[in-house]
Amino acid sequence: MATYLDRILEGHRAAAAADPRPVGPLVAEARSMAPARGFEAALRATGVRQLAVIAEVKRRSPSKGDLAPDLDPAETAVAYDRGGATCLSVLTDERWFGGSSADLVAARAAVSLPVLRKDFTVDARDIADARLMGADAVLLIVAALDDSELADLHAVGLDVGLDVLVEVHDEAELERALAVGATLIGVNQRDLVTFEVDTHRAVRVAQVMPDDVVRVAESGIRGTEDARVLAAAGFHAVLVGESVVTSGDRAASVTRLRVRRQ
Repeated sequence: MATYLDRILEGHRAAAAADPRPVGPLVAEARSMAPARGFEAALRATGVRQLAVIAEVKRRSPSKGDLAPDLDPAETAVAYDRGGATCLSVLTDERWFGGSSADLVAARAAVSLPVLRKDFTVDARDIADARLMGADAVLLIVAALDDSELADLHAVGLDVGLDVLVEVHDEAELERALAVGATLIGVNQRDLVTFEVDTHRAVRVAQVMPDDVVRVAESGIRGTEDARVLAAAGFHAVLVGESVVTSGDRAASVTRLRVRRQ
């Protein structure tokens, strides 16, 4: 039986295979863009003293359905900024998450925060597109890529001036991320096969993460207590979508996550 991840990746790989655009000119155009805002640098600076918050513009999810289908990405970004978010994450997958490149453009234009393009990256053109739409960072999911793809796409991301958040789910995937030189690593507590959340996953994997990488915990983070546990485990940042986007006060929900690091 196909999993959520299988079905999502099937669509993205089919789209990449049907894309007639040559890679070289796209990458060259992406290289010519103005400097990005510095996603990883912002997390490093904030994460020294307190847990940085990457707040997500997210309309829906495959497991929960509609979360905030009518959200205004610019207004949402401003609320997150007012609450003290260090960075934004914007879903651009349309079929499964209801997002778009227009959401990213609008959110980034509304604030001065660095922005991650949150999507299922499977092709160098995806990375060039992220840079061209104005993203400051791109996501690579280790579970979605083989070792060659992971290394190549990580190199392309850095080459065009993006920071690269490499997402892992366990210790074996962490080793693969480190093998390509990743310095910004997210631990997703959500199993991308079942979409169930294991709130102990990030704390466990953090125990074997090198001190020099920026550590980001993702998924299943509901409030201050979860944030404190993750800060104590050594994380510099949390990436939070559902709990902040569905909050009646998005600014306050971000502020509650900004706990001090010990």
